[in-house]
Amino acid sequence: MKAKSGFNIRTVCGENMIVAEGKENIDFSNIISMNESSAFLWKKLQHRESFSVNDMAALLQEEYDVDQATAIKDSQDLAKKWFDAGIIND
Repeated sequence: MKAKSGFNIRTVCGENMIVAEGKENIDFSNIISMNESSAFLWKKLQHRESFSVNDMAALLQEEYDVDQATAIKDSQDLAKKWFDAGIIND
């Protein structure tokens, strides 16, 4: 997977939001809000050449007290949400 360029995380009124930057990415119909852990992952992954669900899970395990099975499941769910939102590619 790879994060699409032009989508950056910003804190708006205390909420982590993905903001589309650049006129080719402007679509106000889909605002993406992120919780603490998903924002953490986005910050770590958005500039990587590529990443996998296992990479995401490993980062979660390093940062949070979470077992491997839960980290993988949560990473799979989050990757699907990001893909559906159009902020990552396969």
